[in-house]
Amino acid sequence: MTREDVAAVALALPAVTTVVQWGGSDVYKVGGKVFAVCGLPGGLSFKVSPIGFVVLTEDGPGHQAPYFAKGHWVNVALDEVEADDVVGWLATAHSMMAAKLTRKARAELGI
Repeated sequence: MTREDVAAVALALPAVTTVVQWGGSDVYKVGGKVFAVCGLPGGLSFKVSPIGFVVLTEDGPGHQAPYFAKGHWVNVALDEVEADDVVGWLATAHSMMAAKLTRKARAELGI
């Protein structure tokens, strides 16, 4: 999977915006809340649940995302993961962050 593939998947999710920051990384947001970053050392970083963090870091391809010391963020190397897995991880990260938005904000974004 490439950085362009990640962009296509992330931008296909509802109400997603992207900016380039943090040394040229693609930062994906929903309602102003970051749910994924592509381009940091290691590949793709994204938000996960506490259980997802354990599964991906202890038995899976991930490790603690750099620069995200807390908050259950995982980093995976794009060349070591399946595209279908990335699609699911990004959709889950998106929905987790969208759920933190106010009801009004979700309505304004159409989600």
